[in-house]
Amino acid sequence: MSDKEKLYYKKYIKYPFATTAGEEIFQAGFIPSNSDFQQFTNYGNIPGLDMAQIINGFVYHTKYDTIDVIPRESMQNTGDNILSLVRGLSNATELQDIQAHKGGHGVFFDFLGIYFIHYSEATGILLNYSAAGAAFILIYVSLWRMADVSHVSICHVARWLILVLVIQIISFVLGLALPLVVAQVFDNLGLSLTYYSTPLLVIGLYVCPSLIGLSLPTTIYYSLQRNDKISNAYHIHLALHTQAVILALLTIGLTMFGLRSTYIFVIPLIFYVLSLTLNLLTTLHDRGYAWAGLVKAGQIIPFLCSSYVAYLFIVILTPMGGRGGSSANQDLYIALLAALGTILSFGFLIPLINTFRRPSFVLLSLLAITALSMYLASSTQLGFPYRPKTSGQRVAYLQVRNMFYEYDGTRSKDESGYLFNFQDRREEKPFVGTKVNLTGLVDIKSQCETHMMCGMPLFDYRYVGNRLQSKWLPRSEPIVPPGLTTLKVLNKSIVNSTTVRFEFELTGPSHMSLFIQPYEDVKMSNWSFSLTYLNNPPPKPLSYHVYIGFGIDSSPLKFWLEFSKWNGDFKVPLFQMGVSGHYIGDEGDEQSQKFKSSFPSYSIVATWPSVYMRYIF
Repeated sequence: MSDKEKLYYKKYIKYPFATTAGEEIFQAGFIPSNSDFQQFTNYGNIPGLDMAQIINGFVYHTKYDTIDVIPRESMQNTGDNILSLVRGLSNATELQDIQAHKGGHGVFFDFLGIYFIHYSEATGILLNYSAAGAAFILIYVSLWRMADVSHVSICHVARWLILVLVIQIISFVLGLALPLVVAQVFDNLGLSLTYYSTPLLVIGLYVCPSLIGLSLPTTIYYSLQRNDKISNAYHIHLALHTQAVILALLTIGLTMFGLRSTYIFVIPLIFYVLSLTLNLLTTLHDRGYAWAGLVKAGQIIPFLCSSYVAYLFIVILTPMGGRGGSSANQDLYIALLAALGTILSFGFLIPLINTFRRPSFVLLSLLAITALSMYLASSTQLGFPYRPKTSGQRVAYLQVRNMFYEYDGTRSKDESGYLFNFQDRREEKPFVGTKVNLTGLVDIKSQCETHMMCGMPLFDYRYVGNRLQSKWLPRSEPIVPPGLTTLKVLNKSIVNSTTVRFEFELTGPSHMSLFIQPYEDVKMSNWSFSLTYLNNPPPKPLSYHVYIGFGIDSSPLKFWLEFSKWNGDFKVPLFQMGVSGHYIGDEGDEQSQKFKSSFPSYSIVATWPSVYMRYIF
């Protein structure tokens, strides 16, 4: 959103829900989706706001994705928002000159869906540095007060601060690392996505280990340290100071890096600065644990903000783990979000458990919850990720007929089978012991090393990105596509002594792809498609991939390609071309339908017949 759009959003939206963090995560490509509005911004240069439903992403783009699953309250709120915003924008003077008011990146977020906050990027930078600077100054003043009350030098207090800072950094690292370790261990055991249908497991699997990491080093330290010159209350206060130092350093670093989402770290820091200021202005700072009351009260809003943001992203990203592909361990993202949310929510509160008589009881309770959650996730049905209708496993595969044609026109290969593009980390493992017969299933990684685009009709960028994890199940009976996909060479002409042009005509279904890969001594110098793509080819070993789709107009597609060769010898093979046709919506032949029906009730199957022809010209 531009700054002007944020102003209108804040003024007219009745139920605000927006965050800079979400915008930056989406723009960084961490979300395995594209926005429908993105085409208007990329190609139409049209500004606007993109709104979407985020709850219950399990049914997104499945047969269960119907109007009935959207709560009426959600539709009402969305309608109220859109109506109010459109009324406001319809009278906006900026519409007279959209280009003059475009641009501008700011910081924006809502507070629990109640109030919308936004300010410019410049204001954000100033606020971030000011909060960090104020934290350093007030911590110095606090150290001076501690030294004065304890009748020791400030250097003496500073040395203890440095020691506690090291321990707090260890706590910070453990708070981040332990949930990631749990996620990785579960993945190694083949137990990814155990929380997929039971979100409460996230608390036991990731939040509690993060709390253990945060509290264990400080609890051990305070149980062992003996320093009569500085009171235990001051020692615990030093732990909070060091937490503020860590957040201040992160704020400075991330602001210099240009991350606008740094506000997430600034909010708890600002409120700690405010509570420390009040404690210093009163005598509470020097009255044992009296200062703790203001700290606890001051962290209520940061706790709500941090836990709210972490909860929202976990709710959004959990269903996406079921369609993010099998190449990456999606649990790591959820574990990291849970850990960050825990650290920001509890960072200034966890050291206060050392004011209890038995802080070890808190640690033992956290360990017990973690152990119970691990048992439930690994050994009971609660940990099985999929449920029929509500949170099923997405199963995507193509019913493929592969035909390879050599330079002389002879057919060197004709095979049929099912190409699986597994949508989540568990791949085919959930089908072990079911009626699904996957005998003969092999990965295609070796084929990707020898054939252009693995020699398969990779449907879209998801298939391309997950190609090394894709698997092939051959079948003996040939697959007969329900229609024809044909490529005709209309003409081959010499443009000049080093350039030749090929003209083609392509006919087929509404979804087709072209894969084009010149040989090493040949360069594709021009074509009838986008020159931007031509001049910025995909990284090796990927070939050019032209995706073709149409609606009503099914007339043949005519296109041309030009290739350059330094010696002008055009009587030898110059390039490979793969042509794929996808008959989306067709169930396939009887054998394919029988195979599809063998999948469990929790499977959400997306399959259709596809044909792939590889030519050499």
